[in-house]
Amino acid sequence: MEIKAHLNHLRVSSRKVRLVVDLIRKMEIKEAQTQLKFINKKSSELLLKLLNSAVANAKNNFNLDEKNLYISKIVVNDGKIMKRWRPRAMGRSARINKRTSNVTIILDKK
Repeated sequence: MEIKAHLNHLRVSSRKVRLVVDLIRKMEIKEAQTQLKFINKKSSELLLKLLNSAVANAKNNFNLDEKNLYISKIVVNDGKIMKRWRPRAMGRSARINKRTSNVTIILDKK
């Protein structure tokens, strides 16, 4: 039984989010929560919130116990890119890409 939770339009580039995601992949819930609390990255706080949301989905929708769950799959994809412009010399402009990411977490029973 798979329990899913999504986080769309996260204002951190997917490359930076993958650094944190690679650390918690295939972990049990308690281990992953502890790991995310002590990682010093912006995305770790948001991933912890997503993980807690997935655990709440498992408890409320499927009556599963948190101790029997683990992260079976976690995927980080590129989201939309917000394009901004910056003035440069001689009347030109340069584009600034503000990247976002979409995260999907899937929990499963042991």
